[in-house]
Amino acid sequence: MEITKEIQRLMLERMWTIRNFEEKVIEVHEAGEFVGPAHPYIGEEAVAVGVCLALKDSDYIAGNHRSHGHPLAKGGSIKKAMAEIYGRVDGYCKGKGGSMHLADFSVGILGESGIVGSSVPVATGAGLASKMRKKDFVSVVFFGDGASNQGACHESMNLASIWKLPVIFVCENNQYAITNSYENSVAVDNVSDRAVAYNMPGILVDGQNVEAMYEATAEAVKRARNGEGPTLIEGLTYRFEEHSLGLGKIRRGEYRDKAEIDKWRERDPLDIHTKKLIERGILSESDCKKIENDSKVEIEEAVNFARNSEFPGPEDLFEGMWANPIPKP
Repeated sequence: MEITKEIQRLMLERMWTIRNFEEKVIEVHEAGEFVGPAHPYIGEEAVAVGVCLALKDSDYIAGNHRSHGHPLAKGGSIKKAMAEIYGRVDGYCKGKGGSMHLADFSVGILGESGIVGSSVPVATGAGLASKMRKKDFVSVVFFGDGASNQGACHESMNLASIWKLPVIFVCENNQYAITNSYENSVAVDNVSDRAVAYNMPGILVDGQNVEAMYEATAEAVKRARNGEGPTLIEGLTYRFEEHSLGLGKIRRGEYRDKAEIDKWRERDPLDIHTKKLIERGILSESDCKKIENDSKVEIEEAVNFARNSEFPGPEDLFEGMWANPIPKP
């Protein structure tokens, strides 16, 4: 499958957006600029970008607790995402959702959830809506290897296959569910091996290769739009940082050793794609460096936007709810 030069360049741009966004989130969290959990996506950028660039704006995605990368890959607002993490009114959820709840229907972001596996039935429901309304939009859900063991995940894949729903299940197998290794928690060699039980294709992909993720998704999208039903894509990837900011287990040498992390860092998805673009003559080294630096400027602008946004007030507590139990004076 031929990938246009424009898409290849955009892949690098969006991966740098995610990488620099996440590194800045770590920096400002350590400086105490916001409180609460945040789960870095560093190392997994190729999965989100490869998948999302194979979609239309009208296609939907649903994420999980480690989901800053997904809306940024889909074209969501960097400023709104950062403001939400800061808990400010200009954020996606007006500062009430925080790191794990970014949503933007205008570019197809259904939302995210910190409850493991809970977004899988949501995306499946979106696929059902597409079929019932006779639309052609596709629904994609991102979940981890830990979530692949949840009942909601199995039930959703089974139902999607029975009804041939246009859903793409993307398992980001980053090798660990918090500190529990894949080998200790999953009975099959690969999550994608489970697809045969649901009578759908199961595709194992190098999750550090953004083009491979794009190609696998494009094929799954084609099947879904043709009414052929769902696909399970497993992206083999790795998170370079802690499960959650402040956990400190990697720094203390717990559950992962440095050699393992270093081995995976040799397959950094940004380095892999940058090398390809230079070798193909699509971009020069200076072009690639400019993309990186331009992204950093954009992220700084987003941080300043978040810092200058107000906190929501007590009077805003029930704003946006179905019902406000406190009558207005």
